[in-house]
Amino acid sequence: MRARGRPYGRSAWRPHAARNPGRGSRPRAPRAPAPRRVAVVTGAARGVGAALARALAARGMAVALLGRELATLEAVARELPVPTCSLEVDVTDEPALRGAADCVRERLGPASVVVANAGIAAAGPFTHTGAALWDRVIAVNLTGSAATARVFLPHLLATRGHFLQVASTASFGSAPMMSAYCASKAGVESFAQALRNELAPAGVTVGIAYLHWTGTGMIENIDEDPVLRALRAHQPAFAGRVHPPEQVAAWLARSIARRAPTVYAPPWLRFLQPLRPVFPYAVSYVSRRALARLTPAELAREAGVLGPGGRADWGAEDRTPARPVTPPHT
Repeated sequence: MRARGRPYGRSAWRPHAARNPGRGSRPRAPRAPAPRRVAVVTGAARGVGAALARALAARGMAVALLGRELATLEAVARELPVPTCSLEVDVTDEPALRGAADCVRERLGPASVVVANAGIAAAGPFTHTGAALWDRVIAVNLTGSAATARVFLPHLLATRGHFLQVASTASFGSAPMMSAYCASKAGVESFAQALRNELAPAGVTVGIAYLHWTGTGMIENIDEDPVLRALRAHQPAFAGRVHPPEQVAAWLARSIARRAPTVYAPPWLRFLQPLRPVFPYAVSYVSRRALARLTPAELAREAGVLGPGGRADWGAEDRTPARPVTPPHT
């Protein structure tokens, strides 16, 4: 008969063995708690980056928040119930980014998860996009992602960790008036695919996140762009839905926990992968009809950077990259 209040199993007998060390058992020393895993998120000041920092903290991970807006990073960090550090750094400045990686190791420990989320976008005709702005989008989104992977790779090799590259459905079919953004997102997809195969023998996994319409500042004026407005209008209602950053972050955090090779936000996007050869033709058909309705003045408008995060990067008075700063956190 089972004794009342005493569970079956080996754990029920461990206290008894500890009280009688002379009967062939020795008291066990208390086991040290497992070290807290560390996640690094770039572009963490707002939008998906900030929401993902919250989601990973809710899973018990210490979080390093990297970005260009220190005050905003600190505000996000203060919400988190875990050890954090906020680092103001430009992902295109590899020496500064390397300094940030050293700060993370010193303050929190080696990263076991690194999310290359930092990104900006510019909208407007290629012929009226300044070379500096076009190059900046490529530098932040593509070169910055590669630099992030490069400087944190020693961490990930030591922890056999996971690198998540945030991409976009812009790589499925490139939209006019967004040439730099679409080129950069196609580039990061290819980069992550190549990196995945290189790092697999070392036990480091690489995931790619395909984001669709996400309610960040980057699409705050989406309905003012005639091409993007037309593309959304020609999609089924469920496909044109804008998802809040918190929901997208939940999908990404779940994929990180599983070390998934791909994550789709929203999940139904995975069923479109076999149809990718068709997307450039569909986008081209809709885009040409939308462009044909524009006046010469609209076609000649100067390109501009999108969203508060992009404006904070592009509008910085000092174009020299920011150096990493580690403010105190309690």
